[in-house]
This record gives sequence, structure tokens and C-alpha cells, in this order.
Amino acid sequence: MQNEKEEELHGLLNGHFKYKRDPNGAIDKTKVICVVCGKEFAYHRSSSSLKYHLNSKHVLASTAVTSPPAATVSNLRQTTLTETSRHKLSKSTSQSLTNAISKWIAMDCRPINVVEDRGLMDAFRIASSDTTYTPPSRGTVLSRINQLYDTEKKSKRDTLAQTKHVALTGDHWTSISNHNYLGVTAHVIDCDWKLKSFALTVLKSVTRHYSDASKRTTVGTDSARNMVAAARKLPFHHMPCAAHIVQRAITVCLSDSGFADTLTKCRKIVGHFKHSPANTEELHLQQIAQGQQREQLIQDVSTRWNSSLDMITRLLRNEEAVKTTLAQQKHKLVMLTASEWDKLPKLQNLLEPCKYVTELLGGEAYVSCSVVLPAFCHLHHVMRVSGEDPAYVARFKTAFSKDLAERQADMNGEWLKLASALDPRFKDLKCLSRGEREQVWSSLEKILQEGGFSADTPQPCEEHEPTKKKRVLLLGSDSDSEEENHHSNALHRYRAEPSIGMDECPLEWWSAHAGAHVKLSSLACKYLATPATTVPCERLFSLAGTVVQNKRASLNSENVNKLVCLSNWLKEK
Repeated sequence: MQNEKEEELHGLLNGHFKYKRDPNGAIDKTKVICVVCGKEFAYHRSSSSLKYHLNSKHVLASTAVTSPPAATVSNLRQTTLTETSRHKLSKSTSQSLTNAISKWIAMDCRPINVVEDRGLMDAFRIASSDTTYTPPSRGTVLSRINQLYDTEKKSKRDTLAQTKHVALTGDHWTSISNHNYLGVTAHVIDCDWKLKSFALTVLKSVTRHYSDASKRTTVGTDSARNMVAAARKLPFHHMPCAAHIVQRAITVCLSDSGFADTLTKCRKIVGHFKHSPANTEELHLQQIAQGQQREQLIQDVSTRWNSSLDMITRLLRNEEAVKTTLAQQKHKLVMLTASEWDKLPKLQNLLEPCKYVTELLGGEAYVSCSVVLPAFCHLHHVMRVSGEDPAYVARFKTAFSKDLAERQADMNGEWLKLASALDPRFKDLKCLSRGEREQVWSSLEKILQEGGFSADTPQPCEEHEPTKKKRVLLLGSDSDSEEENHHSNALHRYRAEPSIGMDECPLEWWSAHAGAHVKLSSLACKYLATPATTVPCERLFSLAGTVVQNKRASLNSENVNKLVCLSNWLKEK
């Protein structure tokens, strides 16, 4: 027994540890050193601490320690991954791992051939402790992705089948392979009064129908002329993108205001640093010297919303560092004058409310359609000219208010007014004049009288006693007069309800009050599901850009549709 212990210890020392040598060259047998990481251990003829170190820090090397000791010291060596297996994965675990790999590839838009990477194989073998594990083949992953797509697609079909109203947004996108795609997203309020937004399809010059035309309420597009013209030919309400309208008004007013020359100089200054790593490093040194954080300057892009505001905000924050750096360099830049530096904070104050409104209207996880008119009212308020405004600020405010009002006139004002009235946060309609408020309530009463609603309002997805049995008790009664009284009193009861706070969710309010306002709750389900912008489609095409890239430019259009939609659906979960 003692001989076996001595042999194990000798083999352990010979393979992974060595005795420590003193400075004079003498061997100290009370201390050993790990040959892998150089860590020193006290040695008292016991291998427990040494084995623990190998198992915790050097997993691959520890396989040799756990293997039976060889007859001779010369046969002791480190075992490689392919030579032995600690344990083999069960079939169910291997299948689960294959499904997880397929879901990961689909959700994060990875190329399918990633399963052939040697590094990924080694990582999975270490994580699973199965040195014989082989990742699934490309064909297996593709098959699992198709199965996953079919499952998720059926789930989305069921969601559309259970809802009464569907709002759509659409936009065109050109891929890197110069193929034109039409992306469509759906927006519904489900039976639990939850707003759901998801991709319907990414089509390449084909047309498909995913829901009954009678369910579609609105079609949202950006302000491009081809999209507006196409939407107007459809038998649905057209909803122009409110965020595009705000940004177009900003672009037009900046080009015609006194800020144009100042912004041009700012772009050249930022470009001076963005195009030269050496200049950027000198700027970073100045930032550190002045006790600031190292940060890059931001270049504005005409197609990126609010980028001009981000550019001047970052430039103002680093004003002194930029001036000091440029003063020490040789350049041909035309520097900003003192009056132009003074203009930037004023422009910042003008653009910040626009950024706030754009981000507020661009969400898809909450109700946004009812916020459009209050948000535009806020912009008109902050853009009122005051006696303290310089001439160039007054000119910008006047031009912005005029341009925004003209673009707002082309929006679907009636739909937006009804959406605001059905939102318990804005039902006082303070964003409208007194005369317009009464017209909105008259329109709602007319819709109720004409039956422009569905009696089947969203209810929790549970089984209830069938309503048909209850309706039998009403046969032979004077129900017509009761219905008329109900229509006339429905709005009064709703208007008498107290408004909720701005931070509260209108859908949660309707979920709790749907039973008290049955017909109005159906209208709320219809109008509040509509998004205020086409940002969901913009996000969809950002996702599509990660799928159709240089190495995957030849992807079949059907596969593009599957991969983009599936990634969107999985990320939603």
C-alpha cells in the first residue's frame, strides 16, 4: 500500500509538479511548484491539495491524475481530449443541447456553419465533460430551425385568430445583394389586454395574406411618397409615421435657419478627430488632464434621428478639451466663433423636446397612438416665440411650428383624436380646442349607435359561462330601448371616470374596467393597438441586416423571411 502511494506521488510530481530549488541550487522537498501556472504548495507526502489544484485550475491536465496509475513512471503523461471520456452525455441531454444550439443560432442570427468551428466543439466538450461530444451537423440544425419556425408561426397565427383588430406597419428595405424586401409587423391587444408587436413577414416581391382583411384597422408607413401612395390605395386607414414627421420638420428648419453654418463647422471639427486616431488620442489626453471621462465625439448622420443633437451635446461637454487640442495642432479648420459657441446651447434646448417626443412615440411595447396629439401639442407649446429669443431662434421656432402643423394636417387626425379620447390618461382632450372636444365625443357616440364595434371585448383567457344562455332570458323584452339608453349613457359613465396618471398603463385600466364599459372597451382595443410610428419595421430591417450580410448575400428569400421572423419572435419571448 505504501509503495502504491509513493508511486502515485512520484508520478504526480513527475507529470505536473516539481520540487522547489533554493537559490543555492539545493532541492527543497517540503515545497512543490505547479509546472503549468507556477504556483507554490507546501508538500507533506500528501497529494490531496495537489489534486484539488489540478481539478479546479487545470481540468484537462487533471484527467491524467484521475486515471489509474501506470506501472512505470515513464508512461505517466497528460491525457488529451480525444483519448478518454469522463462520461458520455445521455441521448436526451444531447437532444436538448442540439435544440439549444439551434435556438441560439436562430435568435442571434448566427450563420449555420458556426457548428463546424473547432473552437466551439472544444468549448462544448469542456462544458459538458464529454470529450467525444460532436455538435450537430448543419443539416440537423437547419431542420430544427425549420421546426422551430413552424411552431412559432402557428403561435402567431393563433394570436391573430383570437384578436378582433390588427394594426400593421410596413416599410421597404434593400439588402446588400440589391434585393428589395417589404417588411410587415402586426400590433394587437390580446385577451389579457397586453400589447403584442411582432413580425409578420419579410417579403421579396410576393404577396401573402396572414389575417382576415376585416381585422385590419390601420396600415402605418413612413412619409416616403411611394409608401404613402400605396397605402392610400388600400381599404384601410393610413397612419403616417409621427416620428418621421417630427424629424422631417427638424431637417427642413435646420437647413433654413441661422444654425446651418454653425452645424457645418461642427461636422468638420468632429470629422477632424473621427478620421484620425492620433488626433483622437490627443483629445483623450486633454480630457483626462481636465478631469473628464475619455469619450469619442459623435458625428451626425442625416438618416439617424437626433444625431445632430447628440453631436452638439458631446461637443459642448468637451468644449475646452477640443479648443486646447486644436490650438496645439496644425490644421486648416475654420474654428467656431464665440457667438457660434453661444448658439449651440440654444439649439440644444430646441432639439431636446423633439428627441423626447421621438423616443416616446417610437416604442412598441406600450400604447403610443393616443400620445401623438398630446406630444405634438407639447412641441407647439415649447416652440412658441418669446420676447427673449434671438432672431435666429425665433425664426427656427416659427418655421418649425408652421412646418409641423402642415405635416400634421396630412395625418389621420380623426383616428388620433378617438385614440386619445379612449386613453384614460388623455380623455380630457386638453390637447384640443373646446369645440373639437365635443366633436370627438359626438363621433364616438355615433360609432356606438351605428354598431361600429365588436361585442366580443378582450377578456382573460379562461373559460366562462356562455353568454348565449344569458341572452335567451332577454327574448321578448324591450331590448331596443334598453340598448339606446345604454348607448346614450355609455359615454357619460366613461367621461365621469377619473383620469389616471401619466405613468400608469391605459391597458391595465381597461382590463380592470372592461366589464363596466363593454362597448367602449372594444373600441379601445381597436384604436389603442395602432402604433404611432413605423419604428417596429425599422428595427426589423436592422435585424435583417445582420442576417443578409456579405458572407450570406445569396440567402434564399424564403430563408431570409424565416430567419428574420424567427429571430424577432424568439427575442420577443
